[in-house]
Amino acid sequence: MHTFSDEEWALRVDLAACYRLVDMFGMLDMIYNHISARVPGEDSFLINPFGYHYSEITASSLIKVDVDGNVLYNPHETYGVNKAGFVIHSAIHKARHDVECIIHTHTLDGMAVSAMKCGLLPLTQTSMRFVNVAYHDYQGVVVDTEEQESLVNDLGEADVMILRNHGLLATGRTIPEAFNNIYRLERSCAVQLRVMSSGAEINLPNDEVIRRTGQQLKLQPSADSPGKQKPYGILEWPALKRLLDKKCPDYKD
Repeated sequence: MHTFSDEEWALRVDLAACYRLVDMFGMLDMIYNHISARVPGEDSFLINPFGYHYSEITASSLIKVDVDGNVLYNPHETYGVNKAGFVIHSAIHKARHDVECIIHTHTLDGMAVSAMKCGLLPLTQTSMRFVNVAYHDYQGVVVDTEEQESLVNDLGEADVMILRNHGLLATGRTIPEAFNNIYRLERSCAVQLRVMSSGAEINLPNDEVIRRTGQQLKLQPSADSPGKQKPYGILEWPALKRLLDKKCPDYKD
């Protein structure tokens, strides 16, 4: 049986939790898409075995691969790494050392907004958090490493990116932050579709209010230190894991 360091095991548990939560909140596309997490102190990351449903992912089932494509740990005989997943995640992990976790989705709402020329509109307080959303033009299925350069350049220093005619991508300095980012980005897309399909006249705040709100929402208010802020996701992550502990505690296996 393979032995993991305490640090890697904790990362595996949180990443498995992230997969289960993406499933629980309806943000998955059967066995497709991918979530990765950088292994601390290494040029490697953890990612799902291609062929597993997100509801099946456990801490020990995650595959470990380095940024050059060498598989360092794979407990499966018949499952490997999704090629598109490797191309996208390795490029970002190699270029953005501030990013621990990357989440990519193909939801109906995300794909719909990705096909709109207007992109994500600052319609609500939730969407105004993403005033610095990046965009990447569609170039075909992301299996060619030649696309990695433009993918990284388009992402820049942004936390989230809309892959045009494709889907959504969110990053985070932690797994909880990445999950919070994709959850809020998905909700922003869902609200936009509801508003636009209603046929009602759209009300947009002025540019200064949008900019100021984006600045205010860069960090999450701290419950234990009034007046201070902390990265998104940290506050609710224990509650989300308690939810998983009740519904599907095997994610920690």
